Amino acid sequence: MSDRPRLLPLLGATRHGSRDAMTCLYRCGNACDHPVPNMSDNAYFGDVVNAEVSRRGVVRAGAVGALVLGFGGAVAGGAPAAAAPATPVVPGAAGFGRPDGGVGSGALTFKPVPPNTLDSLVVPNGYDHAVVLRWGDPVVPGAPEFDVRAQSAAAQAGQFGYNNDFVGVLPLDGRKRALLVVNHEYTNEDLMFPGFTSQDALSVEQLRIAMAAHGMSVVELERVDGTGQWRPVTKGRRPYNRRVTALATKFELTGPAAGSAHLRTAADPKGRTVVGTLNNCAGGVTPWGTVLSGEENFNQYFVGGDAVAEEVKPKLARYGITTTTRYPSGSRKWERADERFDLAKHPNEANRHGWIVEIDPYDPESRPRKHTALGRFKHEGANVIVARSGHVVAYMGDDERFDYLYKFVSDKKFMKGNSWVARRHNLTLLESGTLYVAELKQSSAGEIDGSGKLPSDGAFDGRGRWIKLVSGNRSYVDGMTAADVLTFTRLAGDKVGATKMDRPEDVEPSLLTGKVYVALTNNTDRGRAGKPAADEANPRNSNKHGQVLELVEDRGDNAGETFAWSLPIVAGDPADPSTFFAGYDKTKVSPISCPDNVAFDATGNLWISTDGNALGSNDGLFATAVEGPERGHLKQFLTVPVGAEACGPFITGDNRSVFVAVQHPGELSGASVEKPASNWPDGDYAKPGVVVAWRLDGGPIGS
Repeated sequence: MSDRPRLLPLLGATRHGSRDAMTCLYRCGNACDHPVPNMSDNAYFGDVVNAEVSRRGVVRAGAVGALVLGFGGAVAGGAPAAAAPATPVVPGAAGFGRPDGGVGSGALTFKPVPPNTLDSLVVPNGYDHAVVLRWGDPVVPGAPEFDVRAQSAAAQAGQFGYNNDFVGVLPLDGRKRALLVVNHEYTNEDLMFPGFTSQDALSVEQLRIAMAAHGMSVVELERVDGTGQWRPVTKGRRPYNRRVTALATKFELTGPAAGSAHLRTAADPKGRTVVGTLNNCAGGVTPWGTVLSGEENFNQYFVGGDAVAEEVKPKLARYGITTTTRYPSGSRKWERADERFDLAKHPNEANRHGWIVEIDPYDPESRPRKHTALGRFKHEGANVIVARSGHVVAYMGDDERFDYLYKFVSDKKFMKGNSWVARRHNLTLLESGTLYVAELKQSSAGEIDGSGKLPSDGAFDGRGRWIKLVSGNRSYVDGMTAADVLTFTRLAGDKVGATKMDRPEDVEPSLLTGKVYVALTNNTDRGRAGKPAADEANPRNSNKHGQVLELVEDRGDNAGETFAWSLPIVAGDPADPSTFFAGYDKTKVSPISCPDNVAFDATGNLWISTDGNALGSNDGLFATAVEGPERGHLKQFLTVPVGAEACGPFITGDNRSVFVAVQHPGELSGASVEKPASNWPDGDYAKPGVVVAWRLDGGPIGS
């Protein structure tokens, strides 16, 4: 008899708010069933009061200095394998090339897609879409065609992985070729293996298949007939194509914590080489043409926390690892295939996950790296901007109830140019720098009653500061070394009094304004007995729809230490008085629930994808202006199939293509390969996949 909780037999049954029980089980190991890991007494937003701050006093961010990667990840030129790409450029200057008339005016003129529950991907009139890749498609040349009834770990290691999340697209030769980089966050064995009965009944080979289906894929694409459509290259050498897996890929640890006692194991006594990457969620494309990937809910892969030394247990528990029983709820039992997942035998192995990973898609022979200087927590992702000073700044969120918002500022400055010297230098930028955690204060605390009513000053807003945790090898946290701070970053945030947030997920700066946008997905625990009540940044009790936070660094300096914040979007049904859309006429706004990932197009519009729509509709992708009279005019661009989450998204630098990852279609309780809850995309059983949408007339997306 398996000790793994089984799912309800009824399709569509839910356990945790709007998410289905099956998603809760596989994606995050039933995190909502476990105690909140943050047990510190740090102040919540509702406990932190600052002097009244005039919204008119906010300093507007200026133009971003230094050449940075465009919104579409534009990098000029197509270097051969193992060679460096050319200089990163601003959007449209090179790379994907501009359509006639450039990247467009920025006006979002498409007719919004209405909320729906269709088992298909729906785009606006005048647009089309196509599946680029789905689970099992061959990636590495020579990989076999997929057969759901004849799977193997060896085959999966060469095929497109499961449950795609982050999507990045980097050009090879500008207009015709590109590299697609995708995260594969987690697997769902119920929907992968015909005849599935329980996790314990899986063979060791099936466990290894699941491990191979995690990780990342790099796939060469080609543009279709000069349109905004893209498809995989299926002939020729395809030297860039690559699979990175949890099964066998080796990663190099960099930064101050690399080699520390916290990261050493019997298999790696030097603490510098890790096998595999786990639960890769969102990410970002760097100005030097690499991809960052965030390791998120890694805790669910480990067992044996009850057998570790007593002094280690609080550190594991702070990261959501169960220390009271061998097998926590939602355990994947991977230790049956690889004993490194048994903490009773290898107590440091968990410390080797939860990092930001950097991969160079232009160099298929390079070893991916885990950057300890960016701290260890449940990373949703990391997105980079070059500050006016030339230093690189990475913004990050820790996706957990009541955890923190972070940023990293590099010691070195970004080097322009397309030389080998510049490329080698820029590849070291994330290896050393200063890590900060955010403290936010509010301006109208006394007016927040949990209803979502707007304060009398007309805004949910306040001030904030970045608290320094570590700089290089110097710790600023009492009682913790630099290696301690970086390996147990959550504990460091607890010590310095960081502000508890409601699931900060994707965090991304606009490359046009320098302003930073944070997706705060939801928190239905808000206001419950024994839990914090609503505050200005989380203005509703039982918050099931989430909000978007805008952060404006003082003097437009992304490397600075103070900022202003506000909530331009408080999500939900626009007819609900508790919602807010930057003051825009709500009768013209699309309903949105549970913002998860954010991205920008080449004109600076904000695009938002959702996860767990609590309004009864399928998840989708939305767009809004963040400047000017159309600020807050949110419009739904697409919806994904039944049971799916909209991930990515990614808009190419020429504004002609929008990529979206359709994650966990048909992931509803009781579903199986034989009894699918969705038959997207091929009409048989559900397969996660990446889609691209484009305008039929070749014009810019959104216009």
